[in-house]
Amino acid sequence: MLRRVAGAVALLALAVTSMLAVGEVTDRDARAARPADAAPRDSPSPTAPPAPASPSVVPVAPPGRPDIVLILMDDFSLELLDTMPEAQRMVAEGATYDNAFVVDSLCCPSRASIMTGQMPHQTGVLTNTPNDGAHPIGGYEAFAAHGNGRRQFSVTLQDSGYHTGFVGKFLNRYDGGVVDGALRPPPRVPGWTDWEALLGSAYSGWGFQSTFLDEDGRVQLREHPKPPRSSSVARLDRAYAGHVTARRAVKFLEEQRAGVAPYFLEVASYAPHGQIEKAYPDSPQFPSAFRDRAPAGDPTGGNCGTRPCGDLTLGDLVGYDDPRADNAPTYLLPGGRTAPAPPWRTNELTLSDKEALTYYRDRARMVQSVDRMIKQVREAAGPDAYVFLTSDNGFHLGQHQLNGGKGAPYDSDSRVPLVVVGPGVVPGTRHQFVNNIDLAPTFEELAGVRTPRYRSGRSFADSLGDPDAPGAHYAFFEHTYAMVQPGEVDADRGSGGTIDLIPSYLAVRGEEGLLVRLDLDPSWTGTDYAYELYRYDRPWEDTNVFAEDHDEPYARDLMRRLRRLEDCAPARCRAAVR
Repeated sequence: MLRRVAGAVALLALAVTSMLAVGEVTDRDARAARPADAAPRDSPSPTAPPAPASPSVVPVAPPGRPDIVLILMDDFSLELLDTMPEAQRMVAEGATYDNAFVVDSLCCPSRASIMTGQMPHQTGVLTNTPNDGAHPIGGYEAFAAHGNGRRQFSVTLQDSGYHTGFVGKFLNRYDGGVVDGALRPPPRVPGWTDWEALLGSAYSGWGFQSTFLDEDGRVQLREHPKPPRSSSVARLDRAYAGHVTARRAVKFLEEQRAGVAPYFLEVASYAPHGQIEKAYPDSPQFPSAFRDRAPAGDPTGGNCGTRPCGDLTLGDLVGYDDPRADNAPTYLLPGGRTAPAPPWRTNELTLSDKEALTYYRDRARMVQSVDRMIKQVREAAGPDAYVFLTSDNGFHLGQHQLNGGKGAPYDSDSRVPLVVVGPGVVPGTRHQFVNNIDLAPTFEELAGVRTPRYRSGRSFADSLGDPDAPGAHYAFFEHTYAMVQPGEVDADRGSGGTIDLIPSYLAVRGEEGLLVRLDLDPSWTGTDYAYELYRYDRPWEDTNVFAEDHDEPYARDLMRRLRRLEDCAPARCRAAVR
């Protein structure tokens, strides 16, 4: 069944690519062309993109076309932002969005949505791994098979004259292949003038490969050897993936100073994602640079930025150790009646308080190298560049009594930092809802580039210069259940990960609450819908109130919007958040 399902998605992706070439497709036609069985019921197949819309007005751009930098962190949870001095300077000087969310709190689907401005059911990138190599539903294989390369915002920027650069982590499974015993580079990705992706071996921090483009534009590999563990701290840290990423990003920016074309640069760190394999026998699960580590035997030492590491406590993790008993989902029966549904959080909580606190402090040490990179990038880019700081998803570490990981619709996983500095940006907090699919149209609007109608996100560029500019009032999430497959980097085994416990779901988040429709049937053919509803007059998602509140006005509003989200075409997706 999985092969037939994924094959249908692949065929539709070819049709989508053809539609891009031949002209406009309406949202109604796109929905009609979509096969009903092309993907899991909670994750319909890719939507056919219509023709580009008319150009937008650039609200706050300086004379000329602006330079833009996106700094994208990996598995970054909000409590870490307070430990980063340069990030806090960005907060003081720029626009901070306190309702910024990701459409799927899982690495590859989230990154594909950032690149394309589309929902996962439109990109076809539903998981981190392909599941079926011939008909992939996740990883770089699905991203390429569904034609997403040509739908990246980098393509529209590059086609309009931007010099585009990429440094760091791209997508899961974007790696070289072994041919005749030798590692061969991965394929070139459209839309990027300079391409320096660090391959998956960089998860461990040391001993990895990166890519570069030769004079003929072909992807080549660069080796970054692992120094002996006995090397000096300076040598070890020079080879650290985070520091290599920072140097390559600064090099790109310095080379652009003499250029006449505007540039866009994405800098994507691997931090603070956990390691996949240990680079050294004494590597912690979240390996920071050596200069930031605690001395042996001192768990409160090391560099945690703005705070002493010993001051970081489990009380900083909002919702930590919240009992599960009142979180079980609820069935909605005919006539508006409700009944308890079986809980999906059935795993044993193996993460101890000591382990959770160790991981939290190690993650705080790990992001200090990211903070130094932010400072270096800002200095190299100068005050006339827009710099965006965000993450691909959050990370739970004992919240809701879940072991370490991501994928859930809750604040710990879905809410991310979003801070922007640059010319004309008015400092202060914005309360508009922003989703990561909104980044692509925002970059395009700032650049004065047509935003294609197949983007499901909405630009929030107006709010950079006007904190009170109208914006979205809701955020949507969708997630596809999949058992952990070989090559899954987000199993988070070192922290007792629960990625293959979380069912498929659709969810909508508003100011008053979060409504989640879970599919408790793990098969690709059936459905078993149940609901969780949480009110935000409470500090976190502590109690499912669906049984008592499902007929309240705010809950009915969320239900209407959730139904509009399912299988939405781009225009319908955009309209549903207002």
